[in-house]
Amino acid sequence: MRKFGVLILWTIVALIIPAVAFAEGDGGGSGLGAGLGAGLAVGLAGLGCGIGQGLTAGNTTAGIARNPGAAGAMFVNFILGMVLIESIAIYGLVIGIMLQGKI
Repeated sequence: MRKFGVLILWTIVALIIPAVAFAEGDGGGSGLGAGLGAGLAVGLAGLGCGIGQGLTAGNTTAGIARNPGAAGAMFVNFILGMVLIESIAIYGLVIGIMLQGKI
């Protein structure tokens, strides 16, 4: 777990240093912040949705394996959960597109 924390820390440092280097100037901006924001919005939304969908599918499959009689009720909740999780990825995509328009 410690290695993962160090990896996250160095990733954040690698993303912040170029932004600080381009922070000079008259405020005209090169679009670096908007591009970085767009990439992070889409990437983190996709990452979170992938984790959420994996957990949902795995737990639904395990529940159906334990109680096959409840498969119908579980399937409805599974589809509803997947739709709600996928909407987060769509929100991230919309935010990324809106930020991309600022570049």
